[in-house]
Amino acid sequence: MNDEPQRWLRPTEFLDHQSAPVRHFIEQAVADASDPVERAVRLYYAVRDGIRYDPYRFDMERDNFVASHTLREGAAYCVPKAVLLAAAARGAGIPARLGFADVRNHLTTERLRRLVGGDLYRWHGYVALYLEGRWVKATPAFNIEMCQRFEVKPLEFDGRSDSLLHPYNARDERHMEYVTDRGLFDDLPYDELTRDMEEHHPRLVEMVRAARDGSFDKEKVFSQ
Repeated sequence: MNDEPQRWLRPTEFLDHQSAPVRHFIEQAVADASDPVERAVRLYYAVRDGIRYDPYRFDMERDNFVASHTLREGAAYCVPKAVLLAAAARGAGIPARLGFADVRNHLTTERLRRLVGGDLYRWHGYVALYLEGRWVKATPAFNIEMCQRFEVKPLEFDGRSDSLLHPYNARDERHMEYVTDRGLFDDLPYDELTRDMEEHHPRLVEMVRAARDGSFDKEKVFSQ
């Protein structure tokens, strides 16, 4: 590995892999694996299925995006889950960056669509991992239980191919469409992200501020 990827091993404000909770998480997930690809794959599944996906965990407070906080909560939406995977990867010796894209979700719940203000979700989070001399994308957002409930194909990751949101679900209905690639970041661009959330998804932000329970697991699927 050349010197450049080494910069993406450092802890940051949000990728706090030096903290005890993240260190423990890494140790539990990678166990005796020494190969970087195998370590990355184990971390991916530990985040994907160990942290429940919940789009109503949308609290924009700064501390809620820190990796160790996500571990304590046990549930999060895609951005904190991506932060956790990036932090864990760095702590396991794998250079990692955060990636973001705007996506159009053709399968959602009626209530979530109303709160989001449509089907365009800004700042969907994923992770770029430096493995075997190149960057590979990993998307740990949707846990297996949620995928089964919504009949969505679970995203798999082998450490060598990009793991991106599926364009179709298990019934061949349109699911996710990538609209805008926002690029890769060394750390969470908190100010820019939260400013956009306040502007474009104000109802969702307000619901969380009012501490109303989203109960996403009980909602019915809405498709276009």
